[in-house]
Amino acid sequence: MSHKHAHLMRSIFQDPPSANIHWREVESLLHHLGAEIESAHGARFKITLNRHEGFLHHPHNSSTCSRAGIKELRELLSRAGVTLAAYETSA
Repeated sequence: MSHKHAHLMRSIFQDPPSANIHWREVESLLHHLGAEIESAHGARFKITLNRHEGFLHHPHNSSTCSRAGIKELRELLSRAGVTLAAYETSA
């Protein structure tokens, strides 16, 4: 686990979610976790992680994800069994 990924996981799971998370960081973390990322319709991406599927939206007018997008990402990670505690103990 890299320091950047650990910091990003803390930012994703904090309440309220950070509003300063870039899409490229999210993509990097998802690839690190073993997720498959496929382009779907428009700015949507289909994410498959630990046999769980979900959709995330790429930010339109900036490279920074919205708080709602971070909440969706958090829910997807949780459904796939990726939590902050599990991630930190696996490192």
